[in-house]
Amino acid sequence: MSRLNLIDTHTHLNDVKFADDLDEVIQRASDAGVERMIVCGYDLQSSESAIQLANTYESVFATVGIHPHDAKSYTKEAESILKEFAADRKVLAIGEIGLDFHYNFSPREKQFAAFEAQIQLAKKLGLPIVVHSRESNPEALEILKSRSRDIVGCVFHCFSGDADFAREVLEMGFYIGIDGPITYKASQKLRDVVAMCPLDRLLIETDCPYLTPVPHRGKRNEPAYVVYVAEQIAAIKGLTLEVLAQTTTDNAKKLFAAREPEAV
Repeated sequence: MSRLNLIDTHTHLNDVKFADDLDEVIQRASDAGVERMIVCGYDLQSSESAIQLANTYESVFATVGIHPHDAKSYTKEAESILKEFAADRKVLAIGEIGLDFHYNFSPREKQFAAFEAQIQLAKKLGLPIVVHSRESNPEALEILKSRSRDIVGCVFHCFSGDADFAREVLEMGFYIGIDGPITYKASQKLRDVVAMCPLDRLLIETDCPYLTPVPHRGKRNEPAYVVYVAEQIAAIKGLTLEVLAQTTTDNAKKLFAAREPEAV
């Protein structure tokens, strides 16, 4: 079998859970055919850490942004810092940003304001966005529709909607990120989404250290395990793993092409 060329488009290698063995984690990813990993920021500290990792490891890239959990911390000063972070050559997108009504760690009005402000920031910088939406899909899509002219590109990270919602997202020209839950028995709704989604709109993710796929569920997730996500999608689509890997890699390169398209 030829070597795979996978891109894990959403990781949190900046999480403390990787502090003791990150070199080994990245080596295992490479051994599994994961050629690129994108480390996503979720506040200023994690965004800065993502950039540091991207500039330490050739195979690692970064995004910067403020997650809805921390939307209450979004200020003009924070925005100015994000803008400085985004100037780094290995920052590919603004994210993860969006809405989260499951925990409501930040008031909803603060979430709306931070989401819209970061969409506008991404427009100014010519970068795509990585969207987090939990129990807030209609509201998130409404904001995105109202700002459609401002959006360079977009992925709904860790997609959680049904097929009808997926069609709305696809009509906007956005990508759908698929994670470990695609391997869970209870995730038939997600498998239905994958079945109907055009192949050129799918991205693969781990969201590590979270959402570990079967057969490693219950353990810390890591980029090497994105292959299990790819295998499940390939099976649903009736494709070889090699074709699925190349297509999702091409999709990632198209979405994140605003900066260093040849390097991603």
